[in-house]
Amino acid sequence: MPELVVRVNGATHSIPYEPGLSLRDILDATNYRVRSACHGIGACGLCRVRVIAGEAGEPTRNERLHLLPALLSQGVRLACQIRPAQDLQVEILNPAPPSNWKSPPDAALLQGAHERAAGDRWLPPGVKHPCGIAVDLGTTNLCLSLFDLAKGKWLADRWGRNPQQRFGADVLTRLAAATGSGDAAREMSRLVMAAIGEALLDIATREGFDPRRVVNVTLVGNTAMLALLSGRNAELLLRPENWERPVDCLPRDTSGWVQEWAINPAAGVDVIAPLAGFVGSDLLAGLVATRFVEGAAPALFIDFGTNSEIALWSGEELWVTAAAGGPAFESSGIGCGMPAEAGAVFRVEAQADGELNYRILGDDRARGVCGSGLVDLIARLLESGRLQPTGRFAGGAASFAFRAGGTGLALDKNDVDLMQQAKAAIGVGIGALCASAGVSTKALRRVCVAGAFGRYLDVASAQTIGLLPMVPPETVELAGNTALAGCCDVMLSSRAADRLGELRSRARLLNLARHPGFAEAFLENLYLQPLRVVNLG
Repeated sequence: MPELVVRVNGATHSIPYEPGLSLRDILDATNYRVRSACHGIGACGLCRVRVIAGEAGEPTRNERLHLLPALLSQGVRLACQIRPAQDLQVEILNPAPPSNWKSPPDAALLQGAHERAAGDRWLPPGVKHPCGIAVDLGTTNLCLSLFDLAKGKWLADRWGRNPQQRFGADVLTRLAAATGSGDAAREMSRLVMAAIGEALLDIATREGFDPRRVVNVTLVGNTAMLALLSGRNAELLLRPENWERPVDCLPRDTSGWVQEWAINPAAGVDVIAPLAGFVGSDLLAGLVATRFVEGAAPALFIDFGTNSEIALWSGEELWVTAAAGGPAFESSGIGCGMPAEAGAVFRVEAQADGELNYRILGDDRARGVCGSGLVDLIARLLESGRLQPTGRFAGGAASFAFRAGGTGLALDKNDVDLMQQAKAAIGVGIGALCASAGVSTKALRRVCVAGAFGRYLDVASAQTIGLLPMVPPETVELAGNTALAGCCDVMLSSRAADRLGELRSRARLLNLARHPGFAEAFLENLYLQPLRVVNLG
């Protein structure tokens, strides 16, 4: 993999990258963005860099329009016009100001072809180049994707943290806070509304985009997040009798949202209703994006997250459930944890000499370990005997200290405990669905792994600690953010919306809390060992 060496504000950073994107797009997924205001088409002339070493190609026509010959002779170029394919060293001359919003590292997965049914969406007259925004409202992360509705063309993505985290890392804590205080409930709704507006503003200023072109916002999320956003019926989710029923958490009036976001006054807001209980519309969207019931069967779908959702397609029946994965998959609550963004250790590999090699996402200096890196690290320590299947460190050690990219980090017993609890919840969910459908994990022909956590997951490591069933690696698909991809499909195509409706009507919900043997299965799955499905019946 080629390496990009970036000099900015006096510091130098080495970043491995995948060829194919422009230098601007590569930098957009890191902490070293370059200033821009034209969607990277070379019209604004702001994204100036100086090429120090390496091959950047000949200057384009747009570069010659914006840059004097004297600057070009000094190696000054526009980042959006360079598509590096080999090692390249550059200095950012016009760095962008810090932002809470970045292009997601897996944005390329969202830029692919989305199904589009031409002419099946009403568009308000008088709007040139009408656009739509798809939103995935997760417990930890908030992701948006902007499309030209008339052309079905992807325009931009943004990724940031859900600001509700100040009220708790998990859904139950936030629901309890909202139920106990009307002020807290209103603040949680306001925070998400403001965050969506901030992401839109970041797109508008950076891409040279007029928000008044937005005529539709389509939004998916887990049930709790939708209830907290709309301010409706969040308290119902704290009562077990509602965990198998649909919960009405759709907003009654979204005109205020449209006004706050400063989008087209005629814009429509489509909040896709969840299925029931804690199984949200994010799962349904993911099943649409992966064409889950149209592929090989039996098949398993896991959307890893704070509220993890699992589906099993037997070929005849669609079974779904939600498991309380907790924040470990997104590294919230982990002492050395951070999201899967630039600076995160996302892969840990064993070297021939027994030492560990730490690969860092979008940077050469680690700031923490994301979920996939945590799985790898636990697997490597387990394989080397430094960690026992019970989750205790060998020799009575309290933690494992290591250095990654010049940064000292440590994995402690609490971190391991959180991952054990998270993977135990997933194991119980898989076992319950398999038992209900009469399917053995050995018979699975397809396993779809979704979510930011799943994007970078090493299948072998996940199987080593019992997070995924022992199926052939080629059976496993690392699908990325399927909730957002499916939301885009539904926004762009009535056919995709129809498929979501069909999935809703045929899904059979399983409430894990009501299953006998739940506690026994959970305890069995706490061990760091290959997954052993325990029959709950």
